[in-house]
Amino acid sequence: MALSETESNPIVLYDGVCGLCNLLVQFVLKRDKRDYFRFASLQSELASKVLQRHDRDPCDLDTVYVVIDYAQPAEHLLARSDAILFLLGQLGGVWKLAALGKIMPRPLRDGIYKLVARNRYRVFGKYESCTLPEPQHRTRFLDQ
Repeated sequence: MALSETESNPIVLYDGVCGLCNLLVQFVLKRDKRDYFRFASLQSELASKVLQRHDRDPCDLDTVYVVIDYAQPAEHLLARSDAILFLLGQLGGVWKLAALGKIMPRPLRDGIYKLVARNRYRVFGKYESCTLPEPQHRTRFLDQ
């Protein structure tokens, strides 16, 4: 997908040492046929700067974010369930059905999200350091 000078690819900010978060990134990479998304770990300098710009705590690793219109005047963040639903919707195909998740009130969606986030290391594991992307995907990772 070609982007104009005033558009940018959405950036997924994720916990780079979280097993579940890395599974999410691999899931998106496999299905993102347009090479639309970019990625940066929450532990990166880029994520820290973006989160501080939006008065978010860069030390909070329990939230996945999607940065929309990065470095543009309209830059904004989607967090937790809103970020996940946006990601799935942008993958197209059957994943667009994820938009139906917006029928559920955000507090309920985010409550489920927080429950999973609290238990993610125990269930999905934790890496000692951020994992390296496959060579064919490295240009999509902004925190290298």
